[in-house]
Amino acid sequence: MADNKIFLSEKDIPQKWYNVQADMKNKLLPPLKPDGKPAGPEDFAPVFPMEIIKQEMSQERWIEIPDEVREAFKVWRPSPLQRAVNLEKALKTPARIYFKNEAVSPAGSHKLNTALPQAYYNKKQGIEKLVTETGAGQWGSAIAFASQKFGLQCEVYMVKISFEQKPYRRILMQTWGATIYASPTNRTNAGRNVLAKDPKSLGSLGIAISEAVEAAVTGKNSRYCLGSVLNHVCMHQSIIGLETEMQLKIAGEKKPDIIIGCVGGGSNFAGIAFPFIPRKMKGEDITLLGVEPSACPTLTRGPFRYDFGDEAKSMPLVKMYTLGHSFVPSGIHAGGLRYHGDSPILSQFVNEGLIQAKAYPQTPVFDAAVLFARTEGILPAPESAHAIKGAIDEAIKCRETKKEKCIVFCLSGHGHFDLGAYEAYLTGKLNDVNLDEAKLKEALAEVPVMDFKR
Repeated sequence: MADNKIFLSEKDIPQKWYNVQADMKNKLLPPLKPDGKPAGPEDFAPVFPMEIIKQEMSQERWIEIPDEVREAFKVWRPSPLQRAVNLEKALKTPARIYFKNEAVSPAGSHKLNTALPQAYYNKKQGIEKLVTETGAGQWGSAIAFASQKFGLQCEVYMVKISFEQKPYRRILMQTWGATIYASPTNRTNAGRNVLAKDPKSLGSLGIAISEAVEAAVTGKNSRYCLGSVLNHVCMHQSIIGLETEMQLKIAGEKKPDIIIGCVGGGSNFAGIAFPFIPRKMKGEDITLLGVEPSACPTLTRGPFRYDFGDEAKSMPLVKMYTLGHSFVPSGIHAGGLRYHGDSPILSQFVNEGLIQAKAYPQTPVFDAAVLFARTEGILPAPESAHAIKGAIDEAIKCRETKKEKCIVFCLSGHGHFDLGAYEAYLTGKLNDVNLDEAKLKEALAEVPVMDFKR
């Protein structure tokens, strides 16, 4: 440990991913086809490579990380765990605050942890082109880098509001060889249908997913990639928590009292939190807290039910917290958190009470981001700032109750491409948007009434 940073060496990069499905007391309900029957591997084969499909459905606790992927990880992994000493001083808290810094990856976020293995498995199957969507651009940047690494073409459908708000993310993707489209587009049936209803649509992740899936399954030797939500993505991200556990031991921490992450689809939160689930199940007092925007409060205001993962209903239905597949969130700056659903595993853990959730409007989130930037010197992504806000509030509780706790959060990405958002905040032009109940009811009315009995 040096200068409040806990480092690991390359040999400490985990050799296996942790699959939390193996330890779930109540196994996930299966994805369903529109007729209500369980979807099998054959239903996913036109969309994903077979090895990814196997991982999606696997019940094995540990899955080997290919040597080629571990070698690619060495560009930036293991990532540092840092003690936020200056933030602690500013808050006058007895809490010890740590953050796992995933912003140090080439793409600037945790997304590369799953982009590299997904590109690897597609290349191994002989696929030539990857097609995906992106919200704020972190995932698009990661898959563009990973495609370049493994010699694949890359096509990205970027949510229109983020395409306009974050041009430098687009330029970064293009620098790594990707082709970018502002979604909704006129290139796909899904996009054309949305534009026919709303020519000025800001877009959403649900719409962009529909376009990307359609483009992938109708394209030549191409497959779709998803950067969050799905089981295999959460498993790939477990490398975050596995490293964090080792680093906390080096720091002399017996256990984290509180683990916090922002939640859009759930991948970075799953990455840092899921490896600690077995310890919580065995009775350790560990609070796992997911933080989301109040403009898109999936876990805090959505029902737990079967729904489609995309607007065009092109993918099977999964049991999750949802705001409705047709829901289009307001154009908040945390574009990566504008998703109507969440990881089925994360959703089930929330439903079972193993994980807690909280929602914040964006102004107090940016208050927290600026305080973090001024104390720790790192400009966080608007998404990551939600985790920072959660950590600050927990640290203030420790100050008020005079309790020393170990608080750990995932800094999922940096905000170097989000300066427009910070400008809006600093000039007083940032607006807080709360989800209108009528809008929520309208979107939920389109969710099919469906369930599955074991």
